[in-house]
Amino acid sequence: MYDITKWRHIFKLDPAKAISDEDLEAICMSATDAIMIGGTDNVTEDNVIHLMSRVRRYPLPLVLEISNVESVMPGFDFYFVPTVLNSTDVTYHNGILHQALKQYGHVIDYDEVVFEGYVVLNKDSKVAKKTSAATDLTVEDLEAYAHMVNNMYKLPVMYLENSGAYYDVNLVKYVSDLLTTSQLFYGGGITNLEEASEMAEHADTIIVGDIIYNDVKKALKTVKVKESHK
Repeated sequence: MYDITKWRHIFKLDPAKAISDEDLEAICMSATDAIMIGGTDNVTEDNVIHLMSRVRRYPLPLVLEISNVESVMPGFDFYFVPTVLNSTDVTYHNGILHQALKQYGHVIDYDEVVFEGYVVLNKDSKVAKKTSAATDLTVEDLEAYAHMVNNMYKLPVMYLENSGAYYDVNLVKYVSDLLTTSQLFYGGGITNLEEASEMAEHADTIIVGDIIYNDVKKALKTVKVKESHK
């Protein structure tokens, strides 16, 4: 069984976006710790199956980050389940999870399930709009969410999600310093090795996504953070 606490770098692939076989091979053979499949819009059973079958040819852990019940299927090593803590819609706190458990609770291997305490940061992102996230957060808000994840809910992962933009590294450090048991994921706006290294100084695990589709060579260089942050 894979140990996600040792993962420093994850490539996140969107099933709704096209990627060539050549680029996919480069990503999957890059020494990243895992591939995560997930997205916000147009995540369907068909495109998840298609992407999963392409990635499964490579020897690395494969994660499905669940955004809807319809696209959940067997065949992944882990299932990451987000609860968007700053969403104003209960659907994204536990509504989707409740629906999934009603349908699949009797067949789930809970050793494969990882519950993520999400905090969505970028008000202009698709995920913020879809989840009706309250993104005008103060330092005190971030501190409260960190305590919520680490000390109250005791979730294995806190995910700072700033999709489409690079976040304030000082605030990532602030949150990191508050967490004692929860693993800190950061994703959003990482476009080069320098940004990846800066965030990896404080986040336990960085998530690299959009740059794959814009400049795969720059995306591949971000894996080098594993050499300096072990």
